[in-house]
Amino acid sequence: MSRLILTASGGPFRTTPREQLADVTLEQALNHPTWKMGRKITIDSATLFNKGLEMIEARWLFGIPMERVDVIVHPQSIVHSLVEYQDGSILAQLSSSDMCFPIQYAVTWPDRTVNSLKKLDLAQIASLKFEAPRWDDFPALNLARQSGLVGGTMPAMYNAANEEAVQAFVDGKLGFTGIWETVETVLSNAKPRDYQGQLDMILEDDAWAREEARRVIFR
Repeated sequence: MSRLILTASGGPFRTTPREQLADVTLEQALNHPTWKMGRKITIDSATLFNKGLEMIEARWLFGIPMERVDVIVHPQSIVHSLVEYQDGSILAQLSSSDMCFPIQYAVTWPDRTVNSLKKLDLAQIASLKFEAPRWDDFPALNLARQSGLVGGTMPAMYNAANEEAVQAFVDGKLGFTGIWETVETVLSNAKPRDYQGQLDMILEDDAWAREEARRVIFR
């Protein structure tokens, strides 16, 4: 395998001009075009932090170097992931936009079990659309890649800072773009450590990142 490609819906602001993102409201951020999810993950989808976290997860779950984990925007949410091999061939996993598919497979692996979920009708879909992520406009992806490359406790601090920033946005204490601006500031001040399997060290740096995020938000 030469590359693992994660698909992102792009969220509700996939085509929103960069200069308008600062004015995004909570109601707008919670209006996802494809998925019905909880509040936190829906906001993460709007900022693309959800995909950043998935990049980090994929790096560890599949033992692949961070630089070989990539993201492509696929607003239809039909293709859920792709694997590129060294000969250039790509295998894709497709299904209707329903999380019951991966949940069932996680439970029944390695078997695939008959179900009553909606089958995919490729003729009805007719075409699939893909586009490059707006890396500069949605910095969550680059921050995730940098965190994964640094390793150690940095990914934990990435997650912790984001959680604090999202809560501040929900509470009306922080603007939408302030979410990734807060995380970027926290990570720039962070001193990640090689935790060497020590959970206490991860929890300590998680707590530091949360405190630092609150300091940045409420300064």
